[in-house]
Amino acid sequence: MSLPTPAVSRRSFLQLAGASLAASTLGGAPSALAQVPAPAAAALDRRVYLNFNECPLGPAPAALQAISRMLPSSGRYHFELAEQLQEFFASQLALPKDHVALFPGSSDPLNRSGHLFTSSTASVVVPDPTFEAVAEVAAAQGAPVRKIPLLADASHDVETMARVDPAAGLIYVCNPNNPTGSVTPRARIEWLLAHKPAQAVVLVDEAYIHYSEQPSVADLVTGRDDLIVLRTFSKLYGMAGLRLGAALASPKLLKKLDGLGGNPLPVPAMVAASASLRDASLVPTRRAANARIRTQTIDWLQAQGYPCLPSESNCFMVDVRGDGRAFTQAMAEQGVIVGRSWPVWPQRVRITVGTEAEMQRFRQAFGEAIKTLA
Repeated sequence: MSLPTPAVSRRSFLQLAGASLAASTLGGAPSALAQVPAPAAAALDRRVYLNFNECPLGPAPAALQAISRMLPSSGRYHFELAEQLQEFFASQLALPKDHVALFPGSSDPLNRSGHLFTSSTASVVVPDPTFEAVAEVAAAQGAPVRKIPLLADASHDVETMARVDPAAGLIYVCNPNNPTGSVTPRARIEWLLAHKPAQAVVLVDEAYIHYSEQPSVADLVTGRDDLIVLRTFSKLYGMAGLRLGAALASPKLLKKLDGLGGNPLPVPAMVAASASLRDASLVPTRRAANARIRTQTIDWLQAQGYPCLPSESNCFMVDVRGDGRAFTQAMAEQGVIVGRSWPVWPQRVRITVGTEAEMQRFRQAFGEAIKTLA
């Protein structure tokens, strides 16, 4: 298939991405940072952060050891590490090496995709609610944003997403979805690929796939030029601050992403990722622990009369039966920083799953904060 390639310099792309991050709203939607309240001064020394879907466990022990060993030589770029990691990661995914590109986090290729495949005449199609970054980048360059409400089970309405705009340039699927933690079965994504407009690229963001038992669609990138799958080490692997992610796609699509320029990858992140991938028990152990704590918390909330959406991620949404912004502020005053609400669901608030101790603090704070909504 033929894809439009706008003429753009690396500098203009970075300026655009910066503008999108600076924007506080998109169609009335407040940015993530805009809803982070200032906690009460008394709670500053014991705050619990359940707002950005970070892994509370941090990097794996093997990753920390690898970082420690490599720090003395981090004054070098070590380009060979990137090539080694690319090859190892590709082998684990059973993909050809040239179908994997590494980036400092998955937001980088996400933003590049939003810029490359949308324009004033090529819209971006997104579920609503979802992670807004790709829509913000597209909107910043004048692209129409088509928001499609989630279905009753909070999965993507792929039928509507496929037909809403015959001129769509990019269709975004976050699976599991952020903020809901809900999943869209692989068969539905395959249906979307088969029925979407021919020129549209489907961007499947699998940042949270390790928390779910759902099958990935990474293997589908071979043999087609209209699918990009994103992976990150920021979530289950506990490396959010280290910044490392990947785009999985055909060499043709990866070349387009690379055309916007690049930078050397962080050396500590590369060795940490390599060590994490070699720990066969890391993903299943952390997945099981997260699921147990998430289920306990959701069961407790629903027993108190506060419905939650089903989740297979390290976050979930709870209906606080009142103003979500006021609830978030009230929780901050208790020293527990939770996520935000979305314009389409002003009474539902995203909660990140923390440790057992952190979720105990969450329950205590919830009891106090909810009184302010009465």
